[in-house]
Amino acid sequence: MPRGTLYLVPNLLGVVPPAAVLPQGTIDIARRLEHYVVETPKAARQFLKALHPQRALQVIDIVPLDGHATYAAVAQMLAPALAGEDIGLMSDAGCPGVADPGANLVRAAHRADVRVAPLVGPSAVLLALMASGMNGQQFAFHGYLAVKPDQRTRDIETLDNVCATSGATQIFIETPYRNAAIFAATLAACRPTTCLCVAVDLTLPSEEVRCRSIMDWRRSPAPALARRPALFLLGR
Repeated sequence: MPRGTLYLVPNLLGVVPPAAVLPQGTIDIARRLEHYVVETPKAARQFLKALHPQRALQVIDIVPLDGHATYAAVAQMLAPALAGEDIGLMSDAGCPGVADPGANLVRAAHRADVRVAPLVGPSAVLLALMASGMNGQQFAFHGYLAVKPDQRTRDIETLDNVCATSGATQIFIETPYRNAAIFAATLAACRPTTCLCVAVDLTLPSEEVRCRSIMDWRRSPAPALARRPALFLLGR
């Protein structure tokens, strides 16, 4: 029996009309799928509702993917594909497999010889890098830094040193309610000449991307970051 395809379905980065961000081909595939593996079911249902799926939300099979799930449990989620049906993998925001547990399912799909098809959609990491003017040939995404202040400061100092010695752009994120704390910690820990880019609300009407040296940031009012999805980039 032919196997189905695992489609990697990008989610929106915020509340915007799907057609304003996603190509029609991605929308068409996402609307027809009957099986989904998702980071959070509630976020997945909100996104699917905005797409006006071909079937009622109640009959779409939506399975949550726990980052701590065993390999056997993750592999079991591919059962529809092994039976010839297509599956969608969806993150809470942006592209699946980046800063979420989706890579575990993709790895299992490759091992099971299930076709993996990434669909076009927004990636906050790449959008921020594009808009930063920083080194796009060499960069690293570090996800979330440490929560404890002392370790977080050491993390930022390490990234600043890597940036200064290699020129590679260093990218990290934080939960919206800790944005102000990590912004302040970055200003305190980095060299005055290091460039810091803050990318907020990407793809939304309130989108804002600002790049300045640490010295200039220290002289300026802090940006409004509370409860707004943001990425932080360090560069030369």
